[in-house]
Amino acid sequence: MSKIIASAAIRGAHKIVGQAETKWQGAMEKWGANEPVGFPNTAYYLPIIYGILGMKVEKLGEMESVLNRCRSILPPLVRETHPLPYLAPALDAGMVTFFAEELIEAIRYLEQPDFYTKQEGPIDNNIWLGAADDVILRKRGIEFVDGTAPGFAAILGAAPSPDIAKKIAEELQQKYLYVFMAGEYNGKRFSEQLVEAGVQIGWPTRLVSFGPDTSATVFAMGFATRAAMSFGGIEPGEYRKILIYNKDRVFAFALPLGYVTDEWYANAAGAINWGFPVIADTPIPEVLPTGITTYEHVVSNVPHDKIVARAVEVRGLRVTVTEVPIPVAFGPAFEGERVRGEDIYLECGGGRTQMVEWVTSKRMDEVEDGKIEVIGPEITDVPAGTRLPLAIAVEVAGRNMQGDYEPILERQIHHLINYAQGLMHIGQRDIAWLRVSKSAVAKGFKLHHIGTLLHAKLHQDFGRIFDKLQVKLYTEADKVTAVVGQAKAVYGGRDTRIEGMADETTDIYYSCTLCQSFAPGHVCVISPERT
Repeated sequence: MSKIIASAAIRGAHKIVGQAETKWQGAMEKWGANEPVGFPNTAYYLPIIYGILGMKVEKLGEMESVLNRCRSILPPLVRETHPLPYLAPALDAGMVTFFAEELIEAIRYLEQPDFYTKQEGPIDNNIWLGAADDVILRKRGIEFVDGTAPGFAAILGAAPSPDIAKKIAEELQQKYLYVFMAGEYNGKRFSEQLVEAGVQIGWPTRLVSFGPDTSATVFAMGFATRAAMSFGGIEPGEYRKILIYNKDRVFAFALPLGYVTDEWYANAAGAINWGFPVIADTPIPEVLPTGITTYEHVVSNVPHDKIVARAVEVRGLRVTVTEVPIPVAFGPAFEGERVRGEDIYLECGGGRTQMVEWVTSKRMDEVEDGKIEVIGPEITDVPAGTRLPLAIAVEVAGRNMQGDYEPILERQIHHLINYAQGLMHIGQRDIAWLRVSKSAVAKGFKLHHIGTLLHAKLHQDFGRIFDKLQVKLYTEADKVTAVVGQAKAVYGGRDTRIEGMADETTDIYYSCTLCQSFAPGHVCVISPERT
């Protein structure tokens, strides 16, 4: 490892451990050793300390033993003529940095209980979310299990401008990655730049503003550590297994944006322990040989328009993104967006108008693959704020198509529409609700594009069970009412059939081991009563 990087990382670790000791001593004088400490709503205590050291920190006085471990592990400052290799001491410094920063953040929760929102999204005058609780871990961790979120980017600092920050964030979202943000550079913070650029942040949009300080980086690393224990079945204290699990299964990387301070170097060294490489936009020394990480450890001076692609390459992440020919960005990261109030251009369903979604099978000669019709007013025919009835009829045909597949395809409509940036979709069947934002319409989005994205994605994901697909979108009230009547009759037949099924009367159950790429000991069993 570069002597410059090692020296800076060790200096940074010494500073951060010193800060933790000072904070702890002040807290002890004020509250005493028996004061409870920890992150909210978690069974993992301070997760990095718990996962790596196996130590439960529940009271302020118990932090002393962690600080003693920090001092015992912390390497001495690098001398000008140092006879030892630099990699191991630098990695130790990085690990100690995370222990100390967890203590700092735990004391912050004690001193300033309302500093973080403790929610999935920002609230008025506060965008800092703090540590993810176990509810969020389970909810979001499933996305790592099923592959809709292969990893995350941990961003420290700020981009040169809000516009560049927005472009980097959207590119990461389009690659299905979470973005964990902390720290500042020149008084600017990446998450604040996104808010300034009009981007929705929070767990639902995968743009997670952990905290304003560098120490908030531990919330990202704590999430990764808990994932290894929760989904990987690894016991606290099995640090080697936790680190290897993250290297092999959590595709994450660090993006320091701005001048890299000693404290940033220390955090970067910590991330490398987990197998997460560092890709910087400044000309810091590089560490190109492989070893702890899959490929390069540190890559520097990467232009902002290439930094995401370079990071994905260095981490060894293979992201298959099918281009959907619509004028707005498309991907799971946009599923959590909300379209409200003045942002609404068009609204359908939700009790305001009728809306229905229906997939039905046809004969091969009745379906023209890729044909999309809008029967009634299109978005361009109505002013902003309009409410229209809407029926989305997806007609499929194929030699392997069966009636049982129709509700499976139908259920995909919900999240596929939500994947389009600037659209909000809730519900299914005849209780669906759609909102299209003004920003999406300004980019050229039309109702026709709903058919385009459904055709592209259903073919990609379910092309083996049908051969052809066409979409009809009705926006005239009488035609929508007619489709609702047809669809309800089909829904009733499906429901009656399912209600009559029971485990005891079914011969075949199904199992799924898809999760084992992330949760090695997990098997799903699917039966009529347990799905």
